[in-house]
Amino acid sequence: MEQVLLVDGYNMIGAWPELTKLAAENLEDARDRLVDMLAEYRAFSGKRVIVVFDAHQVPGTGNRHLKSGVEVIYTREKETADECIERLAGELSGPRTVLQVATSDYTEQRVAFGRGALRLSARELLFAVEESRASICRKLEEPRLPRQGTIDSALSDELKRRMEQWRRGDWKR
Repeated sequence: MEQVLLVDGYNMIGAWPELTKLAAENLEDARDRLVDMLAEYRAFSGKRVIVVFDAHQVPGTGNRHLKSGVEVIYTREKETADECIERLAGELSGPRTVLQVATSDYTEQRVAFGRGALRLSARELLFAVEESRASICRKLEEPRLPRQGTIDSALSDELKRRMEQWRRGDWKR
C-alpha cells in the first residue's frame, strides 16, 4: 500500500516558526528549507511526499520537479495551491493508497477529506517531522554492537588470517 503525503507548502511556511522567520528574510530559502525538512521526513517514513506551492500570479504552465526525493509542484497560471491539491487528492486517492493532506486551511481539509484523504494540520506535520528527526538522532547515537550470528564471528583468528591470505593471492600452504 502506497502512502502519500500532499503538503500545502506556503501553509507550512506560514505556520512553522523556523520557516516563518526565514521567509521574512528570503522566501526562496524558506521553500528550500521546507523541502529539505520534508526530504528527511520522506526518507524516514518511506512516504511519497508532494509539496505544492502557489504560482497563480506567475504566468506560465507551472513547474513540477523532484528535489531530494520530494516532488515539488508550482501551480499553473490562475491555479491556486488549494485547487491543485484538490485535483491531486482526487487523482491519488484509491483503495491501494493512504493519502494525507497537510494543511491548516479548514476548508481545504474538509474538501480533501471528502475526496478520501486523511487530514493533517501544519502543527501535526511539524510534530511528525520533529519526531522523525529525533528518532534519527537517537539511532545515530546508539552504540554500534558487533554483528553477531555472522560467519565472521564463528571463524577462528587463524582461519580468518588464512582466508585473507587466499583473498590476496598469497597461497602459502
